[in-house]
Amino acid sequence: MILTFRINYRTLWGEHLAVEIKGEKLGAIPLTTTDGDLWEGSVHLPKRHAGEIVEYHYSVWEGTRCVRRECELHPHLMHPESQTDDLYVLNDHWRDLPFAGYLFTSAFSGSYPAVGRGTPSLAASTLTVRVLCPTLRHKGQVPAIVGASEVLGNWNPDKALRLEEVMPDKWLLTLDVHRLCGDMEYKFVALDATTGECREWEGGENRRLQVPELDRGVHYFLPETEVYFPSTGNRMSGTAIPVFSLRSEGSQGVGDFGDLKKMVDWVVLTRQRALQVLPINDTTHSGTRQDSYPYNAISIYALHPMYVDLRQVERLNDPVKQAEFDKQFRQLNALPELDYERVNKLKRDYLLLVFRQNGKEVLESQGFKSFLSTNLHWLRPYAAFSYLRDKYATPVFEHWPQHSVYDADVVSALCSPDGAAWEKVAYYFYVQYLLHLQLLAVSRHARANGVILKGDIPIGISRHSVEAWVEPHYFNMNGQAGAPPDAFATNGQNWGFPTYNWDVMRQDGYRWWKRRFSKMAEYFTAYRIDHILGFFRIWEIPSHAVQGLLGQFSPALPMSEEEIRSYGLNFQKDFMARPFVNDDILHRIFGDRDEWVKQTFLLHSHYDVWTFRPEYSTQRSIEAYFKKEGSRRHVGSNDVIRDGLYELMANVLFVEDHKQRGTYHPRIGGSQTLVFERLQPVEKEAFRRIHQHFFYERHNRFWYDSAMQKLPTLCAATAMLPCGEDLGMVPECVSWVMDELQIFSLEIERMPKSPHHDFGHVEAYPFRSVCTIGTHDMATVRGWWKEDKRQISRYYHSVLHRGGELPAEATGRICEDIVRRHLESPSALCILALQDWLAIDEQLRLPDADAERINIPADPHHEWQYRMHLTLESLMCQTAFNQRIVALSKAGGRA
Repeated sequence: MILTFRINYRTLWGEHLAVEIKGEKLGAIPLTTTDGDLWEGSVHLPKRHAGEIVEYHYSVWEGTRCVRRECELHPHLMHPESQTDDLYVLNDHWRDLPFAGYLFTSAFSGSYPAVGRGTPSLAASTLTVRVLCPTLRHKGQVPAIVGASEVLGNWNPDKALRLEEVMPDKWLLTLDVHRLCGDMEYKFVALDATTGECREWEGGENRRLQVPELDRGVHYFLPETEVYFPSTGNRMSGTAIPVFSLRSEGSQGVGDFGDLKKMVDWVVLTRQRALQVLPINDTTHSGTRQDSYPYNAISIYALHPMYVDLRQVERLNDPVKQAEFDKQFRQLNALPELDYERVNKLKRDYLLLVFRQNGKEVLESQGFKSFLSTNLHWLRPYAAFSYLRDKYATPVFEHWPQHSVYDADVVSALCSPDGAAWEKVAYYFYVQYLLHLQLLAVSRHARANGVILKGDIPIGISRHSVEAWVEPHYFNMNGQAGAPPDAFATNGQNWGFPTYNWDVMRQDGYRWWKRRFSKMAEYFTAYRIDHILGFFRIWEIPSHAVQGLLGQFSPALPMSEEEIRSYGLNFQKDFMARPFVNDDILHRIFGDRDEWVKQTFLLHSHYDVWTFRPEYSTQRSIEAYFKKEGSRRHVGSNDVIRDGLYELMANVLFVEDHKQRGTYHPRIGGSQTLVFERLQPVEKEAFRRIHQHFFYERHNRFWYDSAMQKLPTLCAATAMLPCGEDLGMVPECVSWVMDELQIFSLEIERMPKSPHHDFGHVEAYPFRSVCTIGTHDMATVRGWWKEDKRQISRYYHSVLHRGGELPAEATGRICEDIVRRHLESPSALCILALQDWLAIDEQLRLPDADAERINIPADPHHEWQYRMHLTLESLMCQTAFNQRIVALSKAGGRA
């Protein structure tokens, strides 16, 4: 068959268009133009089966370099009418994301396999209408054409011509061209797929179909058109809760995937459409409470063993042992908070016994063999890593006496059924298979009930993880990722994660990320991109720093000394780029301990100026000093002195670039330093201008280009709905990229995007956004009410428009008003923490508001142990409360 491609596109000088056909080894087929607008080209393909779908997309090239591609999530489609060498004329428009691309994601349109074939009309010459129309199949409907001709039903929807879905949300209708008139008006209607009853007409003016004159054997494909019906794009409400926080009558001291399935039922009961969770990957480093941090996983694929619902696995053959386990699990489940260490040890002990009892049978099943085959690329390294971590009592693989450097052949032998370690390795295969089956059941249950299951993709990986062991070339292992100072942490955050080697990742088309997203798409229909700013630039902290204050954005455009001086600031490296320490500053920070600090950590330089001793020239060396047993003689003041020295170390106005020595970044928040006080007024103003320019103006185009090298590919890797966590220091370019890629933003009233506002304008939130009252890193609405009384007073009087004295606590009525404001916002998704839903009912909510908090980012040792105080069974029975949620959602246009 002969395919002729035709597309209007204006290129830049030196560029040309090409077409790429999926499954054909033809590469990029160049097109030509005579007028600089219409590009054309033909190719002869081997005969295909009638109705077989052919996918293709266009790209722009400059010589041998591809500079732009269409969105690969939505390829152009055609199918042959017969196996003869007919001519197919394919008329196209350049396709980026559809106008309402979010509606084409699995979150809104559901998930189902592609049909993959069209039905040929068998006519000698045909005209094919191609349509992109989301959400209909999810609602049990199909699009159809009705119009002003006998063929099109004479405007009678009962005679409308149905389109055929050949790929999810992509529909075709092929007509015999000789039965059509030259010019016809028509519209699309939505029909019930079973009864054929017309459910909806599209709005707007009538469409016009101009029928070309075609010779026999010529088949004409119209450009795709997007069709949206008025009922599509409804706003939705939802709930956010970590899986570990769930509680049912039969859970084993921690929420599990069985509880998550019950939570889906509650979401459905209350007419919500979304359920959001925190990361659920395995974080087992030491088996202690420190492992409770869900963003420090040892594998980006493996699920956390504590989420196995033991009610769904075999019971022990020994009734005495089973009874003892049951007793201990009941005791753990009765605790108000998660006892991470005890729960995980007890669950592991139980699972080991069940594995020894029934594991062999499971591992010999066809289901497991299929799971192993599909997931072997990550499952085998994970199981080997877990076995070696247990054997050597540390996840720090650099300290392992053997296997510290990953060797695929050695690991393959280690994981062989004939190997001495097989039983210990196979245990991890077994547990991951159980988790996969249980989470897959939750996912299918959510999809069947129209509930968006939203996961969370952490920005970083642990430096003591499977990925760091197996694929270290993808990471900068000598760097530390974190976040600059913000409302969450005034000293910044140092997550300790290695940063990404994006240059290496780009070379294989971001294969590492695509695999990660694809695995997640097996279970979720939407995802939160943790710290999406990290795809523009990451806050990179030198390995010798403890706090985040001394970090710098990477990539970035550092400033030379000359450029700094051009702003009117006389740059002096010793004064501005090295810790400035004098007697006055020492006394202000340390008081009467200043002399001891001088003698222990400092050397006299000149006049009243001091420098750090070489052995204490970094925050890490200071940290190490205070960990020594000898320093315990200063009990009670250790932390104060240590933190004071950290502050002293960060008392700079500029940080030298890690890679380009002799160039500098203004220290973020430099105007709050003690050295800043030493500047003259004109110098202070100059530094403020440098700071504003550097962090909010200088890098916009640079960081836009950085993000656009990565995010388009990653967002197109799956059909999940991407949602970005765009909080913190947000440069203007972030909204450019998120708008272009239709990534949902995160809107929080107490964290306004505009520096000119005290609070976000809820009524003006963008439609493509997720709005919420607070995140897991923030106090709940009731906890927030107790934090800053001046801020809360402004909110109470100016936003809620309440008069009188500020209540000491957020009453149920106040909380309901806040919930209502968010539900009425324009945001497509309003996802509230379960604690904030419960806050509206003073009888149901937890009496202690502080106990509702999940995380405190400023505290690196915080334990993640919040659990809901009600059981899910009890929550399902709270009829009055559940009906209030339905009524609130309905009043907000979301039920």
